[in-house]
Amino acid sequence: MGRFEKSKAKVLIFSTFFLLFHFSGLYTTVPKFISILFILFVKEGTHSMKFTCERQLLLEAVLNVQHAVSSKSSIPALQGILLKAKQNSLFLCGYDAEMLGMTTEIQADVLETGTIVLSAKLFGDIVRRLPDESVHIETDEKNITAIRSGQSHFSIVGIPAEEYPELPKISGERGIRISNHVLKDMIHQTIFAVADNDAKPIHTGTLFEIGNGKIRLVSVDGYRLALREEMVNSEEQNLSFVVPGKALLEVSKLLPENDENCSIQVGSRHILFIVGNYTVIARLLEGQFLDYRSAIPQKSSTQIVLKTSDFINSVERVSLLITDRLKSPIRCIFEENAVRLSSYTPIGRASDQFPEKSEGQPVEMGFNNHYLLDALRNAEGDQVRIELNGPLSPMKVLPMEGNSFLFLVLPVRLKSE
Repeated sequence: MGRFEKSKAKVLIFSTFFLLFHFSGLYTTVPKFISILFILFVKEGTHSMKFTCERQLLLEAVLNVQHAVSSKSSIPALQGILLKAKQNSLFLCGYDAEMLGMTTEIQADVLETGTIVLSAKLFGDIVRRLPDESVHIETDEKNITAIRSGQSHFSIVGIPAEEYPELPKISGERGIRISNHVLKDMIHQTIFAVADNDAKPIHTGTLFEIGNGKIRLVSVDGYRLALREEMVNSEEQNLSFVVPGKALLEVSKLLPENDENCSIQVGSRHILFIVGNYTVIARLLEGQFLDYRSAIPQKSSTQIVLKTSDFINSVERVSLLITDRLKSPIRCIFEENAVRLSSYTPIGRASDQFPEKSEGQPVEMGFNNHYLLDALRNAEGDQVRIELNGPLSPMKVLPMEGNSFLFLVLPVRLKSE
């Protein structure tokens, strides 16, 4: 008996039971029993699917989509990946039901369409270790999923796709298209300054400002600020929103280093990134973002030009005595033609210096070594401009020409040694 004939037989059996209960009046007392009959005889088989695909394509998709899966959730389905076998492709979705969702599609030879949710970790581990170049996956009416590749065979329990929540819909859509490598660079040069705690949740994301043919990204964490700006071919005006840092990190991983465009679509509560075959949807953060313009010093009493690598290497050397247990700021003395650095901890002292070109007043300042290194390592070019306005004002790190980026690093009060 084929699947169609089985389905007709099941519907006939269910209808017979329903009529018996209806005319006997028992349906008022045993609704749960009828529901069970419905699940057993009608819904059975809705999850069945059968397809074959390339292992490498499947592995890449699973490893990426895994990043959006909830690691801790009271809903078991959210700890899994939704698989949907369509006409000629396999759709995969990971979603944490709070902040982040990711989908993609890969080519597949689909023999039977269907859906299932499989444990993200277990499924990923299995696919990663499969021996052959192709994978055959098949599910039955009881959500048992068979995975075969070469001589390897697995049989794991899945979850009905009906238990998987739907991804949010984008409403009130506005957006832009931007080069993949440009957006990747912009995220890379600002994500380091995103706050890593929830003291002010809005600062765990990056501010996007779009208007006047420009796109600007700004991140702050209370100790530093990172700003990146680029021209963009867009007629959008006064578009401003804050994207969670976690979402931007995943988008950055997906963005290739090429000149093709990705799409950003912004709704009233969510944002959608379309990168190649992937879509990433994230909930926008709400709240009052820092008025960063007022935090940027408008004047400077000291201007310095130096080689970025010289500054980085010098900071790394004097940081060798600084640990998580033995914390100490780096003392920086900006003098004419030289920068002198030193550090002091209970295990010893370190000092170093390198040449530079400066104008204005000498100044002595203290900095957190990690924050200083983050700013310098994300600066473009062999040389940077440093602007200072006294020992208590933030350090500005700027490009030699233009204003494509701006980093602020707040100073640390120094103690007398």
